[in-house]
Amino acid sequence: METKRLGRQTVQLGEGVSVVSFANIGGKLESQGPLADYFDELEQDSFFGAKTWEQGESAMQQRALQRALQKGGLSASDLDYVLAGDLLNQCIGTSFGLRSFEIPFYGLYGACSTMGESLALAAMLIDGGFARLAAAMTSSHYCTAERQYRMPVPYGNQRTPTQQWTATAAGCCILGKQGDGPYITHVTCGKIVDKGITDVNNMGAAMAPAAYDTLRALLRETHTKPSDYDLIVTGDLGALGHEIVVDFFAQDGIDMTKNYTDCGMLLYDLKGQDMHAGGSGCGCSAATLNGYLLQGMREQRWQRIVFAPTGALLSPTSSFQGESVPGICHAVVFSNTKGEA
Repeated sequence: METKRLGRQTVQLGEGVSVVSFANIGGKLESQGPLADYFDELEQDSFFGAKTWEQGESAMQQRALQRALQKGGLSASDLDYVLAGDLLNQCIGTSFGLRSFEIPFYGLYGACSTMGESLALAAMLIDGGFARLAAAMTSSHYCTAERQYRMPVPYGNQRTPTQQWTATAAGCCILGKQGDGPYITHVTCGKIVDKGITDVNNMGAAMAPAAYDTLRALLRETHTKPSDYDLIVTGDLGALGHEIVVDFFAQDGIDMTKNYTDCGMLLYDLKGQDMHAGGSGCGCSAATLNGYLLQGMREQRWQRIVFAPTGALLSPTSSFQGESVPGICHAVVFSNTKGEA
């Protein structure tokens, strides 16, 4: 059988897998940010009409999937799989939110890289002939993440300058073999990278080495350079992590200053909204992709982009035990040209 592997981490997907439809949901602070016009729904109630914040996050996932199905003229029964996850223990935001759809389900955990992980796996399922249509999605909620990972929200603890704001947002992308694009042409699976960062309030520094490692693998194995893409977007590194990635590549003699940005820098007005180092959470990159980025590609603003969300693979238990914070990054190449080599 002819291999589609280009190297240790990267595969090329035949003629490409098409984006059929996409949708995103945001909360109050997202409605005040620079990407507000690119959301399908913006909710001012942090509970999303539910009784708890966790139920509210599940409601976000429900709405994101429902809206993506509606925009694609599809029903839940048309989907062969849904691949999704979130930041909560046992991914309860996802499993409780999607349980009524009766779609074959793969629950994923890649921390804030979950949008990239779900897209990569869904695209490979479709390219391999194992699915016709599949949804990739994820979410995060500021209040649920704070309750699990840090201090209870009412405590009002002071945030450090390196800390990021967990987005209250969800994004869903439905992929299929047929469609008008954009198309996923390449996928690079990241490796776990751990440089010994133990500060849980500095996720950008913890995840930046993984972003650098994955992007370097993508460029190496596809024989491309940064200028071959209109835009390279990592996920949730924020301003500090973005700067670290730029510095890493500069040491290799590669200039990343012209077309490289980060979802954590795009979703909010960092100074105007007092977001410190920027946005974070699964929903940050998911909402940015399934609104601003994919809409921009359909409007021909960009022809070829790299979407590379990053994740910090920690838990409250590992942090309490003094463990470092491993990072992961999965890269997905989107192109408006089907079958691009």
